[in-house]
Amino acid sequence: MPQSADHVLDHAPLFREPEYKEMLANKKKLFECGVPDAQVAEQGEYTKSWEYREKNLAREALVVNPAKACQPLGAVFAAAGFEKTMSFVHGSQGCVAYYRSHLSRHFKEPCSAVSSSMTEDAAVFGGLNNMVDGLANTYSLYAPKMIAVSTTCMAEVIGDDLHSFIQTAKDKGSVPQEFDVPFAHTPAFVGSHVDGYDNAVKGILEHFWKDAVRTEGSKINIIPGFDGFCVGNNRELKRLLDLMGVDYTILGDASDQFDTPSDGEFRMFDGGTKLDDVKAALDAKGTISLQHWNTRKTLEFAKEKGQETASFHYPLGIRATDELLMKISALSGKVIPEAIRLERGRLIDAMADSQSWLHGKKYAIYGDPDFVQAMARFVMETGGEPIHCLATNGTKHWEEEMRAMLDASPFGKEAKVWAGKDLWHLRSLLFTEPVDMLIGNSYGKYLERDTGTPLLRLTFPVFDRHHHHRFPLMGYQGGLRVLTALLDKVFDKLDDDTIIPGETDYSFDLTR
Repeated sequence: MPQSADHVLDHAPLFREPEYKEMLANKKKLFECGVPDAQVAEQGEYTKSWEYREKNLAREALVVNPAKACQPLGAVFAAAGFEKTMSFVHGSQGCVAYYRSHLSRHFKEPCSAVSSSMTEDAAVFGGLNNMVDGLANTYSLYAPKMIAVSTTCMAEVIGDDLHSFIQTAKDKGSVPQEFDVPFAHTPAFVGSHVDGYDNAVKGILEHFWKDAVRTEGSKINIIPGFDGFCVGNNRELKRLLDLMGVDYTILGDASDQFDTPSDGEFRMFDGGTKLDDVKAALDAKGTISLQHWNTRKTLEFAKEKGQETASFHYPLGIRATDELLMKISALSGKVIPEAIRLERGRLIDAMADSQSWLHGKKYAIYGDPDFVQAMARFVMETGGEPIHCLATNGTKHWEEEMRAMLDASPFGKEAKVWAGKDLWHLRSLLFTEPVDMLIGNSYGKYLERDTGTPLLRLTFPVFDRHHHHRFPLMGYQGGLRVLTALLDKVFDKLDDDTIIPGETDYSFDLTR
């Protein structure tokens, strides 16, 4: 065997050793009851055909690798954006382990969340006792300033009432009566993580605003939305707002929570919007959402409280950033300074420098509705064509809005919008209508392997690459970063295609 204390192989080369190859071959032969390789290859080729594509797109009773997660994941992420807040998920431990690991694997940071540890007895008799004990343990062990409660499938199926359960727990002394325990029902069997985020943020605002009297001030509230790149994006947003001199509150700022330093001190809680600022945010002049499809219920609640509201679709690139900054300027009365105008000009210059390499490139884009909308708009600004735009958690209204945006540009005329479709659908689309580049998350690597389409990872989750989330995608600086990533992928592919000496290297150029 190749493994020994003096010669430890990583798993990648380990399973290429002869003994492991033999072991796996025997396992396949003796236990997997497989069909002949030729038959497997034949079926594989069939799945690349137009005939299979039509059958694939027609399926209704099966979902294969959806580009979304469930509601409680969004609620756990939302809670991380508030000061010393512990996310408490009323459900089983296994569910919460998934939410924690999903966020930890993306951000490469610990994600703290607790569970009421519901098991079979709670599924039959209800989870009240789990809530009473769980809130008491959370309050005593972790000393949070707020506990944000959400639910999983189990609690929703049996109909547990969070409002009454939390009040009962307070009556029994689990936490003080005045302690902040906002809640949101986040059934995992409907909607997606963006709906869970929306429900959780609305629940927190309702908790602080519901019975308060509003006195209009001059501040602006900004809700980032569910964003795996919040570390870079939120800091870039704050930089722009500070340059403009805007008085603002970011409602749900997880940038520090998911980017703690290594300095000898463990921080279970770090950063986040201060609870006093959340209370005072009721008096804001208006509330702006950076991701409309993430925050529909929350914006409606803010509007009901008398605030002016506006929403955007992940402001990335020239026009989207223009629109956001002009709205902030109009709402705050602050002028956009020369320094930001120069940043805009530099991005335009960079796009002009590289337009010949991106003009006419074809893209497939998948992810959350706001991200897909933003990315499709940006690639059209570079002269690219977004051929396939897919959001598993997209709605009919999103599809209609996307279609209108795409039809307004000559680069969007050939685009197709796929709401409610999954990544197995996208596989058929890539085989039958190939594109130059695939933009999405880490799950696209299997599509890259199957179809040969280069993958650019620009949205949550990114598991198999490190530190992408530390750099912004939004704003002019974020647009420059995305532009560079697109070009790097184009140039890497060109180098790969021209790398064989004496055969393909006539265009293996030093200067591009």
